Parts: sequence; C-alpha cells; structure tokens
Amino acid sequence: MALILLGLILWTWPHVMKEYTPGLRAGMSEGTAKGVVAVAAVLAIVLMVLGYRSAEFVYVYAPPAWGQHLNNLLMLFSVALFGAAKGTSHLRAWVRHPMFAGTILWGLSHLLVRGDAASILLFGGMILWAVAGWVVSNRRQSAPAPIVPSVKKDVILIVVTLVVYAVIVLIHGLVGPSPLPM
Repeated sequence: MALILLGLILWTWPHVMKEYTPGLRAGMSEGTAKGVVAVAAVLAIVLMVLGYRSAEFVYVYAPPAWGQHLNNLLMLFSVALFGAAKGTSHLRAWVRHPMFAGTILWGLSHLLVRGDAASILLFGGMILWAVAGWVVSNRRQSAPAPIVPSVKKDVILIVVTLVVYAVIVLIHGLVGPSPLPM
C-alpha cells in the first residue's frame, strides 16, 4: 500500500505545484513544466497500479450486489466527462470541471464494487485529489469561459465515449477484474 500512497503523492504534487511551490514552477519554462508533469503522472500511475495489484486484500466492507451494474453505468458517464473536457459539447457547457467530475465518478463507481483497504486508499485518494483540484481551480478561475455547444460535437463525444468505454471493458476483461456481470 506504500506504493499506492507514493503514487498518489506523486500524482498530486505536479498538479498543485503552481499553487503550493510557485517558486519552483516559476523557474521552469512551460515546456519543462509540462514535461515534469507528464513524467510524474506516468510514474505515479505505474506506482499506483503496481501498488494496487500487489496489495494484500484487507476486507473493509461488502460491496452491494447491485454495485456492479451501477458501476458500469457511472463509468460510461465518467468516460464521457473525460472526453468532454477539451471539447465544445453540451456536456462540457453544463459541467465546469469535467475531468474532476469524471475522476470523482470513476472513484465512486469503483468503491461500489471494491470493498478492500487498497481500493479505499486508491479510489478514495483520487476522489480527494479531484475535489481539492476542483476547489483550487475555482479559486484560481472565478468564471469559466463561455462555451458554445454543438450537436455535431455531442455526436462525436457519444461515439468516442462508446468506443473508449468498450476498449476499457476489453482491457479490464484481459487484466481483471471483469466489469461484465457473470
């Protein structure tokens, strides 16, 4: 579980570096800062995955029987929110921070199907990061830029969401656990 915690810390630091270590961030060019964030994010994900897969199962609670079905539905919305983050769909116009909202949904949906300590640390930690990021972003940017949504972008978002969701289900099926009901 130490790897999960280290991964969460490494994930969080570059995302909040501008607010909490402004001197370090100010000393970097934009390209260098983006590179540091990218490398730290990839390393953080690797640490979290390795830590999660190697963590001993410590029972905390029994997930509800209906949790898998709700998880699959929430994950569809989570993928759509991630896809909406950079586009001009109606979903993007309705949700101020779709990446953070998608991360929160992702974490909550996984906590519906996993009741062990490693899952609570990983998914709960990512939920806390997303909530904190949402608050920090709202403080930094008082009013969002107006978005003119497009039906064409909505259709593209729906198609991309379904394709990405199918790929996630296939990958989960290969590496486990399978998200499909048995």
